[in-house]
Amino acid sequence: MSEQKNHQQAQPEQDLSQQTRVRREKLEALQAAGKDPFQITRFDWDATSAQIKDRFDELEGQTVKVAGRLMSKRGMGKVSFCDLQDRDGRIQLYARQDEMDEAEYKEFKKYDIGDIVGVEGEVFRTQRGEMSVRARHITLLSKALLPLPEKFHGLTNTELRYRQRYVDLTVNPEVKRNFILRSQFIKHVREFLDGRGYMEVETPVLNTISGGATARPFITHHNTLDIDMYMRIATELPLKRLIVGGLDRVYEIGRIFRNEGMDPKHNPEFTTVELYQAYTDFNGMMDIFEELLSSAAQKLLGTYQLEWQGERIDLTPGWPRLPMHEAVKQYTGLDFMAISSDEEAVAAAKSIGVELPETAERTWGNALYEVFDQKVEEKLIQPTFITMHPVDVSPLAKRSPRDPRLTERFELFICHSEMGNAFSELNDPIDQRQRFQKQVELRDRGDDEAGMMDEDFITALEYGMPPTGGLGIGIDRCVMMLTNSDTIREVILFPTMKPLN
Repeated sequence: MSEQKNHQQAQPEQDLSQQTRVRREKLEALQAAGKDPFQITRFDWDATSAQIKDRFDELEGQTVKVAGRLMSKRGMGKVSFCDLQDRDGRIQLYARQDEMDEAEYKEFKKYDIGDIVGVEGEVFRTQRGEMSVRARHITLLSKALLPLPEKFHGLTNTELRYRQRYVDLTVNPEVKRNFILRSQFIKHVREFLDGRGYMEVETPVLNTISGGATARPFITHHNTLDIDMYMRIATELPLKRLIVGGLDRVYEIGRIFRNEGMDPKHNPEFTTVELYQAYTDFNGMMDIFEELLSSAAQKLLGTYQLEWQGERIDLTPGWPRLPMHEAVKQYTGLDFMAISSDEEAVAAAKSIGVELPETAERTWGNALYEVFDQKVEEKLIQPTFITMHPVDVSPLAKRSPRDPRLTERFELFICHSEMGNAFSELNDPIDQRQRFQKQVELRDRGDDEAGMMDEDFITALEYGMPPTGGLGIGIDRCVMMLTNSDTIREVILFPTMKPLN
């Protein structure tokens, strides 16, 4: 009962208990009279609230059937007004005793806010000009045994909103809008890639090793094979096997699982789209990412100008492309290209208050990356591609032909948030084995986020993979931006929550 008390917030617990008891008594009376709403199996509606409003001139005077949840009741005696909420929004119901069966009207008067009903009636406009449905028949389709939060928008306890998303969606229209936009964005991603000759595929969620990223995996056990298995932390390695097999453009939209911390930008399970294209490089991936995201904003919101985390974001195409070492020099004054030794690089990082993680090797590349991560990333507001990452932190990216310490890799940052990660994919099996081996050594030293050796992937590369560009995009982060949400929990229907018990 304590959770229901939070749910109602302004209502004393005894009042809520009384409301619940009364609703159950109403249900029992209906069942005793042979009118159990839970025995009704269907209602064939033919119009929604939005369709009635959009096509009012055409539908005025016509009979329609609508279905949804009662969100308000007002009026006394022989005339009642209600707001009916369906999938598209709300429409007013107008019910008069002398225009309905008298017994049916009296039953309707006993219905509660939150009940789900089917209504048959004519489309008309009230004297006040409101588009409405004049009810002739109202059928109770489901009885709500718990009351909705007070005044329809009273569910403001953030944690409770995530735990009871079904109530959140019912009483907070902006929440439903967020998830409609999420669905539309994913549809846009598919249409965008399908239109460019990409093939959507599916790859395993369970794997015998964790690979394709540096992250702590979830571990489970396969009883029949009696082996531990890892829930995927990326879809990269299976997708690149398909490039080897001749599927030149592939992508997968799917859930990723990482056994790591939770904060406003991270949930243990999240959604990505990864795409791989043969015969292109990371520059080609930058072009695709910029066009994909900017076109989504224009198509879904009608503008390149967005508000996110208190900042004004401009997604007009033509985003800067800035090598990591240049960004570090611009924002900190440290010129890593003038530093040649690992010791000097680590000392330079320390001089501005940057410490390397205990598990990281004390190298030039790790020092450069940590300076960027700790001092520069937070300053990137407008869309910016940060390119040429150190090889030490990019075990799957192709080395730069101009500087073997760097790779042809980029990450896109918007409003100090990483939105995606891409490479010119490493296709040299000998180099790949050496980099996997470094990851194995890091894991042996206690870094449980380091990668593992994937012998089968190396075998695939030995058969030959063409030059390839690959890109991974965080769907949740993109939706956060498009909906101006400040936490990932606002754009995941059922975020991971600690059990109440």
